Amino acid sequence: MNGLTRRERLIEDENIINMILEKSKVLHLGLVDGDEPYVVPMNYGHVFENGKLTLWLHGAKTGRKLDVMRKNPKVFISMECDIVPFEGDVACKYGISYYSLMAKGTAVIVEDVEEKKQALSALMKTQTKKDFEFNDRLTEVVSIIRIDVKEYTAKFRPAPQK
Repeated sequence: MNGLTRRERLIEDENIINMILEKSKVLHLGLVDGDEPYVVPMNYGHVFENGKLTLWLHGAKTGRKLDVMRKNPKVFISMECDIVPFEGDVACKYGISYYSLMAKGTAVIVEDVEEKKQALSALMKTQTKKDFEFNDRLTEVVSIIRIDVKEYTAKFRPAPQK
């Protein structure tokens, strides 16, 4: 993704990117509702293989988020982990060290039962590090959204050396 001002903070190592995806537990899903931005914090599941990132979200079967996605499936997400505040000798030297990932992609509302099972399993693996299986009945009560990520950027903001 273009636009990273501090190129020295860019992370391209897939192991570190995967660490960010594993340690972050909430993503911020950005949507455009008409002419207004709309951001929703959500738990997620992911698959990251060979540089290709797919995210899955789950939620209610109805609601604003789904209505917005049906009109405009373009989304933007951000997540962060290892957030550590640091101090400085003057106000502008205070800050926060963190890892982050931002991505843009397309939201797809999943109807296929087998893909919904896969998505729920990935979500639980990301959130708990445990394997779960789901039956058809459990997939009927939730909506599943797949985010097909087109571009992503990961970065690390370190604390300054003392």
